[in-house]
Amino acid sequence: MTDPRPIVLSDDHVALVPLADGPLHDPRWRMLEDADLDRLAEGLTRGRPRPIPVFAYGSLIWNPGFAVQARRRATAIGWHRSFSISLDHFRGTPERPGLMLALARGGQCEGLVLDIAEDTEAESLRAILRRELVAHELAANACWITVETGRGREEALTFYADPVGTQTARLTVREQAQRLACAAGAAGSGAEYLLRTVRGLADHGIHDDYIWTLQHHVAEEIEAAMSPTPAPRTEASEKG
Repeated sequence: MTDPRPIVLSDDHVALVPLADGPLHDPRWRMLEDADLDRLAEGLTRGRPRPIPVFAYGSLIWNPGFAVQARRRATAIGWHRSFSISLDHFRGTPERPGLMLALARGGQCEGLVLDIAEDTEAESLRAILRRELVAHELAANACWITVETGRGREEALTFYADPVGTQTARLTVREQAQRLACAAGAAGSGAEYLLRTVRGLADHGIHDDYIWTLQHHVAEEIEAAMSPTPAPRTEASEKG
């Protein structure tokens, strides 16, 4: 069900966040090569159904980056969205750290199942795994989870469900908003990522109370940061 509340965060807010230079990836990582990606793909999809279903809950909704044969609404059973991956690269820097979405245990999460187009599995899986897993240090962050769709319960491949091998941050929603409102790096800002995500969800009629609350707080934080600081009160200004 689409929530009647508007999306408050806007392109104008995103434009107010200063750009930042920084590394695209952690320089200590050992990047995955094509042969590594192919081995991972084989291990993850051996004996699994075709077409291969991928559960999208964040950026894969609005930018899948692979050939999609079909899309359908799905609810991840026992998982919820959480901006819990701490970033000092990509959409953050050490001075302006960011956050990325993951799945955390408990509750449920509505998103999309994207079926990888048949006859594109090799190149599509390479594209997905190169983007999502990036490096050997993150290679364990792919798994199959149970989702509920119009067909009933099925399994789908997803990423960063209880992330491992990466720095995480347990923050309140307000603290997450404060970080996302100022975070930026080589790939853009945290506010841009959040705005694209909330719009992507809305485009498919999906509402997540957490994401809607977070985008509202991020807009407020950006507006507060841009507001002029009141002049200090002096004895003279208090007279009259």
